[in-house]
Amino acid sequence: MTPRDLAAVNTIAVRVHPDYPEDAAVFAERLALHAGGCFILQGDVDPVGYLISHPWHFAEPPALNVQLRALPAPASTYYIHDLALLPEARGSGAAAAAVRMLIPLARTQDMRNISLVAVNNSVQFWQQQGFHIHVDDALAQKLMSYDAAACYMVRDLSSV
Repeated sequence: MTPRDLAAVNTIAVRVHPDYPEDAAVFAERLALHAGGCFILQGDVDPVGYLISHPWHFAEPPALNVQLRALPAPASTYYIHDLALLPEARGSGAAAAAVRMLIPLARTQDMRNISLVAVNNSVQFWQQQGFHIHVDDALAQKLMSYDAAACYMVRDLSSV
């Protein structure tokens, strides 16, 4: 992903996540902080998806629509901020391929796991990618800011 892709990222985000709006500045900041974890899925003509990820604190997902200001050092998880595909890209295997691509990337950051907040009824997809629900009472209130069904999920990298 490059800064030129941010308009497409915003357009895709509005279509895919209308219930989870984020300002364009949030995506731009994630790209500026960790460009190596930001990717575009290019369709025949225009982008049809994106992935934004970065090092972060385990079991402390960032709130929606909040800038980070900086990445932690050291970090304790490789965090998937967002994986979004337009309907025409779904079922192509692109999302699963993106997750597989993150495993070596997270390892180069010396991470033991990858984590995310699952929304939009995506828990089953993430379970198929090797993630499990991480239950933590301290997280419950923050997850409610996403929605009642949001789940913090983790994929352990020690056995991959």
